[in-house]
Amino acid sequence: MSFRTKVLDLVEVLLRVPPLFVIDEILKIGLGLSELTEYDLTDIDQKLGDNLLNYSTPIHYDPTFYRFIIVSLSRLVLSFLGCAAALCLFVLSTKYLMVVYMYLMSVGIVFVSYWTNLSTMKSIMTLLSEPDVVKTSILEDLLSLNISRLYESSSYVTVILQNYVLQSLFSFLFINIHLGPRYPFVQKLIPVAFLTPSILAILPIPANILTHAPVFAALLPLALVKFVLWASVLTVIQVVYNGYVHARNFVSDFGMSALIEAEWLRLSVPEVLRTFWFLRVLEHALIFFMNGTWNEVDELTPAFRLVKNLMVSGCDTLTAVLGITSVVSYICHHIGKFFQWVLLTEDDNDKSIGTVSAILFYVLALQTGLTGLEPEKRFVRLCRNFCLLFTALLHFIHNIVNPLLMSLSASHNPSLKRHFRALLVCSFLVVFPVLLLYYLWSNHEASTWLLAVSAFSIEVIVKVGVSLCIYWLFMMDARRETFWEELDDYVYYIRAFGNTVEFCFGIFLFFNGAWILIFESGGAIRAVMMCIHAYFNIWCDARAGWSVFMKRRTAVHKIESLPEADDEQLQRLDDVCAICYQEMRSAKITRCRHFFHGVCLRKWLYVQDRCPLCHEILHSVECGEQKNTSSQHVQQMQLQNEEVNR
Repeated sequence: MSFRTKVLDLVEVLLRVPPLFVIDEILKIGLGLSELTEYDLTDIDQKLGDNLLNYSTPIHYDPTFYRFIIVSLSRLVLSFLGCAAALCLFVLSTKYLMVVYMYLMSVGIVFVSYWTNLSTMKSIMTLLSEPDVVKTSILEDLLSLNISRLYESSSYVTVILQNYVLQSLFSFLFINIHLGPRYPFVQKLIPVAFLTPSILAILPIPANILTHAPVFAALLPLALVKFVLWASVLTVIQVVYNGYVHARNFVSDFGMSALIEAEWLRLSVPEVLRTFWFLRVLEHALIFFMNGTWNEVDELTPAFRLVKNLMVSGCDTLTAVLGITSVVSYICHHIGKFFQWVLLTEDDNDKSIGTVSAILFYVLALQTGLTGLEPEKRFVRLCRNFCLLFTALLHFIHNIVNPLLMSLSASHNPSLKRHFRALLVCSFLVVFPVLLLYYLWSNHEASTWLLAVSAFSIEVIVKVGVSLCIYWLFMMDARRETFWEELDDYVYYIRAFGNTVEFCFGIFLFFNGAWILIFESGGAIRAVMMCIHAYFNIWCDARAGWSVFMKRRTAVHKIESLPEADDEQLQRLDDVCAICYQEMRSAKITRCRHFFHGVCLRKWLYVQDRCPLCHEILHSVECGEQKNTSSQHVQQMQLQNEEVNR
């Protein structure tokens, strides 16, 4: 990617940040409802209560009540409209985004120009109203060559010159960015309109004309701005309609998920959120230093106080939480890439660590009500959420190293470097949770949060232990010269133990969450997440484990019903197992007279009931064999009874 492309991508990201600041400010004021405390409604509650108890008395509402309702609804509607406008601006293409920003800049220049002209005129009127000031104009002083008068401190020459320079700059910017008609006559008239108050200020004209000069100066630029607004109505409607048609066709062709993914990439949402959050943190850092909080004396160090302030203020709204979530996702993604580099592996599935971490962190923020907490409680809750996220990150790292361990051991990979790196990561996954638990239990009292962290940490230790046990079993099998039939049973028992421990921890976390929901901090989001956890981590795991157990049990029964091959038959066969291609020192014989390892055939029966070679159904054959065996047994019993009777 060239430097020019990187710069253009950065500019496009920066262009999409201002709408997020607009939404953030609207959410910060509580959709306009947080400023309604100026209305005292305590008397209204008492009046309503008295009137409701006395049915014969007509209800008379205080005008304050109506004013409260109207103002709250108005602010709520305006806030929603502001959020909707900001979202529409956010999803615009770069071309139309530039047009909107140029229009907004032109409007801003008009109002700033009017404000500076008005301030200048007020300053001049104030200077002229002083009793000891000789009321002469600058033009008169210039014509009479009264240079000393121009350099007096009470003169307003400096004020006019400053305004002249500013209006020249405003007119230059407005000429280059306004979207109105660019007729030569209009373009030449614009600087005159901006500079008119400054020019009139040097002339000997009445004060009432100077007072209204800023209004007349803003008429032409404001007319151009309004013309652009009304002339663009049809264009705006056409753009919105085309966007709707494009989205509808895209959804009908590829689906909603494809549309969301395409727009997510087009808008560069993660980069925009990260940029928004860093700019927001920079803003709060400047406020922190300007307020002198750095120099406060307390038990905290200035650096820790700064970090604490930035973290607390960096997650006080939903948009800020989205921003910090994007930062967390970026960090977790690179942590996953670091461990991939350590393990010398490149797996596309491991790149989802950043996405899963972001979802987990945002759900934790919503579940714990992070934005609605007081600053101190918010900081504590944020640290706890980070701790929970890091324990979950350990599970993600185990998901990276576990397949690598299995492949290294099963494929008999001789690379000691890769084995050492994988075992080093496993050591980290064991040692770090132990140290973390020691620190937490030494410095914190027992709580539901600490129990959850402990459960996640112990679970990852158990999972690593299971992986290492299976790894060493496969390594031992690699050094054996004969086929190890009991290996599959050992692996099954170890994995069953690990799955049972995970299932028990899932039940424990469910009851831990239920305790929090009932006795500590309830909420709809927590209840929904508990239901999701109960379904996926308890019910689905239990059903999958039971299904594997029943398949294995059925396969074992089928294998046991088959006859065992003796040494003479194996010598006469002198062949390998058709499933694993290894020498057979023991084998099972199917009805179709094919020989297989009992373990290999059992694994095959997990998938289907047909013979691997001739595809004859084994289950029905087994049933027929059992029927023949039972009929032979009945005939033998009848013969024995006849001999006894004789």
